[in-house]
Amino acid sequence: MLWLTGGPGCSVLTGLLYEIGPLSFDRHTDVDGLPKLLYKPDSWTKMSNVIFLDSPVGTGFSYSVTKQGYESSDTKAVAQIVIFLTKWFDEHPEFLSNPFYVAGDSYSGLIVPAITLEIAKRIEDGNESALNLKGYLVGNPVTDGNFDDPAKVPFAHGMGLISDEIYQAYKESCSIEQPRWEQCISSVEVIDECVKDICPNHILEPLCTFASPHRYKLKLSSGAREMLRLQDYTATPGLQLSEISTECRTAGYLMSRTWANSDIVREALGIHKGTVSSWLRCNYDILYTSDIRSSVKHHLDVSTRGYRSLVYSGDHDMVIPSIGTQAWIRSLNFSVVSEWRPWYVDAQVAGYTRSYSNNLTFATVKGGGHTAPEYMPKQCLAMFARWVSGEPL
Repeated sequence: MLWLTGGPGCSVLTGLLYEIGPLSFDRHTDVDGLPKLLYKPDSWTKMSNVIFLDSPVGTGFSYSVTKQGYESSDTKAVAQIVIFLTKWFDEHPEFLSNPFYVAGDSYSGLIVPAITLEIAKRIEDGNESALNLKGYLVGNPVTDGNFDDPAKVPFAHGMGLISDEIYQAYKESCSIEQPRWEQCISSVEVIDECVKDICPNHILEPLCTFASPHRYKLKLSSGAREMLRLQDYTATPGLQLSEISTECRTAGYLMSRTWANSDIVREALGIHKGTVSSWLRCNYDILYTSDIRSSVKHHLDVSTRGYRSLVYSGDHDMVIPSIGTQAWIRSLNFSVVSEWRPWYVDAQVAGYTRSYSNNLTFATVKGGGHTAPEYMPKQCLAMFARWVSGEPL
């Protein structure tokens, strides 16, 4: 499985250390001044070999030898990743017969379906014929602003963050058919005031203002990249770990900066000297153009070719609410194969799921945020293990 992290510009060490990988940090122990690494039992590597890839160029430890090489975009990233995969399998042909999946979360919801479609087309054209592509999976995926953005208000209402009256006023003034712009703007401002101190990545967690210096706003018409940037969990450069509340998830994020910028670690990882002066968990200064505005058609094109797909959402995520994800899935007009039902881990409800024709499965992860495996690792491993094995959730 290929795994990509979002951003765009966030290092895939995020996926390895905080989401689906086999390692994590011990917050209370260091070794020679570095955070101590722990084995994480709920790793997806129990079920699959995983290639963790830094992309686009300039993310994490990736680099270019030319200035022009740092100029990237959605479509450029897709093309480069396909080239990378071709070269990787050329060098490791013993893995060609393995079932292969493309996966990622957050902003990679725009990238993963496009990569999968490109590989599928190459197989049809007689290229990459040896690649055993089986499908793809996306978590808390950015997909299309026309679905993702409008979902925030009904999500806030459903979670009890805004009142029935505020929600009704919003619906009446901001309707697509007959918008009343002055009242609509006023209504959105009222909603913004209600949620400004809520952590959008997981509405039940504390809002760590040092990590999110901008007030959270319900971006109803912005691009996905700008929307996610407001929820940036990259701490300010001068911040020390001792200054962070232990309740803040970002305390763990800071450890990766200390660890990845250590000379000992860089040497062990084989990082070329002089290529990346300072590793950042999320580099938002990359020269990047968001030129895939919607991945809905990619989902349609891949699924109708018969490839399997899993789309999952943490149900406490206000960045990419599950309501919007369900809406674009409905727009595919696939027939429902298995109706909405709970799925279980250790006899407890772990979320809800529905399966569609063309091998598409949707699942929520109860208690999950943006993104789900970080908050509910045990449940997400069970979900992935069942799905990749062809079992119902």
